[in-house]
Parts: sequence; C-alpha cells; structure tokens
Amino acid sequence: MTLRLTSASVSGVKKRKSAPKPRASPFAGHARRKPTSSTPHLKSVDFGHDPLPDVGGSQYISETAPVQNVLQAIQYIRDGMFEELPARAGMNSTRIAELLNFRRSLPPLASVAHVHTLLEAPTQVEREIVELVKTGQIRRLIIPGRGNDAAGLGDCLVLAADWDKLVQESPALDTPVKGEYNQTALNGLVTDLIIEKFLDILKRMGTSSAISQGVFTTDEYRALLRAGFIVSSSSFTQGSLSIASLPNLPTMAASSASRVGSDRSASNPERAVQSEAQARAATLFLSLPNTGSYLRLLGSGRAHLMALLKRSASGEAPVGLVRDRWDGAVETEKSFHLAKRARGEFAGVLPGKTKKWKDLNGMHFRWVLEEALGAGLVEMFETGSVGPGIRCL
Repeated sequence: MTLRLTSASVSGVKKRKSAPKPRASPFAGHARRKPTSSTPHLKSVDFGHDPLPDVGGSQYISETAPVQNVLQAIQYIRDGMFEELPARAGMNSTRIAELLNFRRSLPPLASVAHVHTLLEAPTQVEREIVELVKTGQIRRLIIPGRGNDAAGLGDCLVLAADWDKLVQESPALDTPVKGEYNQTALNGLVTDLIIEKFLDILKRMGTSSAISQGVFTTDEYRALLRAGFIVSSSSFTQGSLSIASLPNLPTMAASSASRVGSDRSASNPERAVQSEAQARAATLFLSLPNTGSYLRLLGSGRAHLMALLKRSASGEAPVGLVRDRWDGAVETEKSFHLAKRARGEFAGVLPGKTKKWKDLNGMHFRWVLEEALGAGLVEMFETGSVGPGIRCL
C-alpha cells in the first residue's frame, strides 16, 4: 500500500478561519481622559446666589397686558385677581364654598398704581383718570389709614356702574329701617328712598370723597354705615381734612347747622372754633363693603411674593422661577404627571395644600406681581438669556 505524502485536501475537521479585524478608527491613537476642571465649558448661573445679567429695564408687563386705556385696565384688574378653581383642588365642598363666597364678597377695586403699571404713561393716565371722574364713569376712592403713596394702598378706582350695582344689591340696605320709619308697609319704600338718595349724592360728589354727616338723617346714616358704604372720619387723622373739601350738597340739616354756626361765631369766637371742630368730626368718607378684607389679602399677597423672592441670596430671580415658587410643587395636567398618577406615583401636591390656595384663595401670580411693581417693591429687568427677571428694591 502506497502512502500519500502530498498537500492535497483530505476529508476531516477543517480549521475555522478567523474573521477579518475591523478597520481602526483614526482617533484610536489619541489618549483617553476624563474631563477635568481645566476643560473649558460654559459657566452656569446659580439662581439662588449669583446675580443675573442685567441688560436693561423690562417692558414685559405693559407689552403683554391686553389693555389700551384706563377703563380696560380697571376691568382687567377686577377680573384677573384670582385663578380658576382646578379640577383636582384637594379641598372639600365646605372650603370651596368659603373660597368662592369670599371672592364674591370683595369690592371691585383697582389701585391707581396698578393701572400705571399696565399702561406706563403717567401723564396720559392721570389726565384720563381726571376726565373719567368728571364725566362720572369712574369714582376715586381714598381709603383712610392706608396712605396716599403707591405702597400705602390709599388711592383706588372703581367703575361707577359697579359701585351703583353694589348699592342696589346690598343685603344690608334691604333690612327694614327702624326709627321714624317704623311702619312695616313703608319699609320697602323707605329702603328705595335711601338707595336713590345715596346714588344721587354719589353722582354729585365729583372728585371729592368726603361728605357731611348732616346730609343724612340718623336712620340713613346708620343704614349706610352698617352696609359699609360710608365710614367716620374718626378712623384716621383729621388734620388733613378741611371744610372747603366737603361737597356742596344743600340739605336742611346742613343749612341749619351752618346757620347755628354763624350765629355762634358772631357772639363768641371760641364757639366758632368748636363748631368747626365738630363739623370736622362729623365728616364722613365714602367706602365699599369688605374693603378691609381686600386690603389684608392684598398685603398678604405682596408679603408672600417678597418672601419667595428673598429665598435667593441675591434678591433676584427669573420670573419663571418665582412663578414656580408661587404655585408650589403642585401636580398639573401635563402628560408626565398624568402618567405618574396612573402608575400610582407621586406627581406633586394638590393645590389646596399650598399657601397660594390656603391663605391667598388662588391669587394669580401675575396679578400680585403687577401690584408689587406698581407699589415700587420690586422691579423687572431683561436678563438676555433666561427671560425677564425680578429684583427686590
């Protein structure tokens, strides 16, 4: 048998050929290293400590406000104070009823400083306000004890139609008037006479908010005082009042008081001084029901906004960040929050657990920001990168 010693292929196990090596990357020879502090990168801004870049004042509020004149501004302020009640409020029916009733009870006030913030044309706005007051479309309300400057909340505007509606629908004026009108059959007629008389006086007030007590009878005075439409001058300093500032409203009581004063002044100068002091003490000032509740709520909203802004060490922050702080970590109707809720995961607290809804009854962030701007508590500026910013003053 012949042995074959050749390189010809034979049947058997064949050796697997190795796969071709991948082509080397042109950057394979470069040294690999982790980024260090020496690696150049964009500098981040810490909103809590670093001051924001300031490229100039911001016109964000006036440019985005949907108003063109004073009347539109008053309506916008009146209707935009609160947000709509969310679907998942986290409040029971009793609390929701209290919140809605409280909102409904507040007077339709708009501070002059807020109007100036929306329009940003001081001379034109003041000229328009004076003209509207003279024509009887709006009324100017000076709130006693609250100061006359912007931060003092002493100067407010009300649409004349809203004021008249409050008088006509006041439940306090619907109650029977006691005293000289003690006949039950005449109670409704007497109430109508008081309302008509008061509305007529309002039309004749002009630019003044002071009125002599002698204009009303004792029963009328008590009814209007109980309803909250007038206040006594004893609630604030009388040194700023003068008899010349009282409106010219001739009545029998006022004329008789003036005759008595003139007779006494002719006989005794000291009595004349006393009668003038009594006339000052008898001065009344116009008011609206629940004005105190409105001012307390507004003061709380301003204070809360300033506290949120002062969480930043620099005293300034972007508007978006302050708005998030104002709203709180509440759940929203966004898709990722809905998905978390569906999985049973935490998607944020309910609105009723936040200060915005517990204490401020759902006050709108933009509304309180406009009030703070008008009061001179904060200012807005453009950052050039993260939108408008807010700064404490």
